[in-house]
This record gives sequence, structure tokens and C-alpha cells, in this order.
Amino acid sequence: MAHRFAFTVQSTDIDVIGHVNNAKYLEYMEWARFDWIWQLGFTLDELKRRAVMPVVVNININYRKELHMREEVYALTTALRVGEKSFVIRHELYNSEDVLAADADVTMVMIDANTRRSVALPDELKAALEKELAAT
Repeated sequence: MAHRFAFTVQSTDIDVIGHVNNAKYLEYMEWARFDWIWQLGFTLDELKRRAVMPVVVNININYRKELHMREEVYALTTALRVGEKSFVIRHELYNSEDVLAADADVTMVMIDANTRRSVALPDELKAALEKELAAT
């Protein structure tokens, strides 16, 4: 089941053209991603305790519709693929009329916080991701 994260576009998100700056779409997706992974039980404290960190290694984003100041937006986050050391998730941003504004596939790799080298996904995270895959 997709994780839902809602927010409102702020004045600081707007560029000179009068719509949301393209980089802000990535920031919105990051907010949704952190909320999603925390809801799976992997808070910052838990990641630190395990000395692991999920890092973004690739993002493929499609900008489909402008977003504007004070617009209500929500992000849906779902798992697409799960490997031994990495996973791919999809973010979709929708406006208040449920029109798709942007979507992106994000590849993340789990790394050891000390060595900065890739490591296996924690068993609990891998199981949670696989459970999400089975539900879609």
C-alpha cells in the first residue's frame, strides 16, 4: 500500500517564473521518503544504532504539471524492487485535484555508516519492502 505524505507549497519554493522550482520537487520527495522509511521503523536513531544509512544513487524524475504557492500537495511512495543491498522506490506528487505533477524512481543503496561501503539491507527493512511489493 502506498505511503501518503501531505504538505503545502511555501513561498520559498517558488522560482522567478512563478511556479515551484524543479529542485524543490526532489526535496518534497525526500520529505516523503524519510517519513516513509521512519514509518517502517527505521528512524534516524535506529539507523545510527545499526550504523547503516540508505543513500540515493540514482533518480529518474518526470515533471508533469506546475505546482504553485499555497497549493496542497501529497506524495505517494511505493516500493518497486528490492535487492540484497539496494531498493527502488517510486514517488508520485499530486495536486489537490489529484492530478499527477511529478513522478520519480529512486534507487537507494544501504551503506555502512563508518566504511561508506555498500552492505546488505537490514533483514527487517528487506522484509517490510518485500511485504509492500506483495501488496501492490
